Amino acid sequence: MTTAHGPAAADGIVYRPARPEDAGAIEALDSSFTTATVFEVSGPGPDAGAGFGFLLHEVPVDPPVHKSFPPEEHDEQVFGGGKDSEADARTFVALDGDLLCGFAAVGYAAWNRRLTIEDIEVAPGHRGRGIGRALMECAERFARERGAEHLWLEVSSVNAPAVHAYRRMGFTFCGLDTALYGGTPAAGERALYMSRPCR
Repeated sequence: MTTAHGPAAADGIVYRPARPEDAGAIEALDSSFTTATVFEVSGPGPDAGAGFGFLLHEVPVDPPVHKSFPPEEHDEQVFGGGKDSEADARTFVALDGDLLCGFAAVGYAAWNRRLTIEDIEVAPGHRGRGIGRALMECAERFARERGAEHLWLEVSSVNAPAVHAYRRMGFTFCGLDTALYGGTPAAGERALYMSRPCR
């Protein structure tokens, strides 16, 4: 299966820590998605009195939503540098032959023993093959090495395919931010926070 420190193969895919020469392929990876459903966030409703809370509803959209993301630049520290300040950040890649088909960038915070999944992407033509799950296993092994108690991530309310994938991986909802994307091209979307304990 996968390991946090060396290559491992499953279904012909090799997983390993990223190297500086992977930076261009990571930045160029197509992270777009199309979905026929999105999650809407609403208040507790009129019968809840003065209660607090939010409700999530998955609703169909027609036409389907297609979303693309601009390329991101990733810090060099994610390539496994040896400095103490860089020791808690890593990027893991998935390779199909010479083709980089997915990656996961993570960072560990000691103060709350949390490993944050900063970014996890799988190229559209490679989705549905367990690559995201295998990258998450790489991240979890790294989390356990660091002494993390849980994994944590943020996902947009319109990215229903990712929400469902994370739930299949054992993540549950743990928070919400209705203002995170304000003033950005994603204004109107909601940030959903999900977590799972280290197993």
